[in-house]
Amino acid sequence: MNLAHDLSALEETVKRCRSLVPAVEAAGRALAERVKAGSKVLTCGNGGSAADAMHLAEEMTGRYRTNRKALPALCLAADGSALTCIANDWSYEDVFSRQVEAFGQKGDVLIVFSTSGKSPNILKALQVAKSRNMLRLGALGKDGGPAKELCDHSIVVPSDDTSRIQEIHGWLIHSWLECVEALAVAKS
Repeated sequence: MNLAHDLSALEETVKRCRSLVPAVEAAGRALAERVKAGSKVLTCGNGGSAADAMHLAEEMTGRYRTNRKALPALCLAADGSALTCIANDWSYEDVFSRQVEAFGQKGDVLIVFSTSGKSPNILKALQVAKSRNMLRLGALGKDGGPAKELCDHSIVVPSDDTSRIQEIHGWLIHSWLECVEALAVAKS
């Protein structure tokens, strides 16, 4: 265990991410425009990325920094009965795409979290969202995998270390929420 090394590795990753700021802001503005227009946001991810997807959705429906109206956001990884039903009756590859099919409409937003960009269930959800003309944002890592090309806005954390990728994804969540609260909603 070398916590000082881990902190140094995070600092180096943060330095490499400075170049991502314009892309993060562009994605945040696109998200804010859709939210302002009344679109809903669907999020998904696996494992720790599911927790990130839940984090973003709960901050939108609840509160981030400001008191404001609740915003329509739904984490597709949060409903255990839906996940197990779809995985059992269809396949695990379909756990998110079936929900995008059920809830996603033209103009809505799908935000995916994936440290590899290779998860079949994420890729299938992105394909369904694309077929429905939904805005697709990806919080990705490593080289972005196939998900990178399926997203309208792909933010690829320049790291192969899952821990560092997820730490930067936390910053992405808060950055996008800042954009939404600054650009899309009136304060109450």
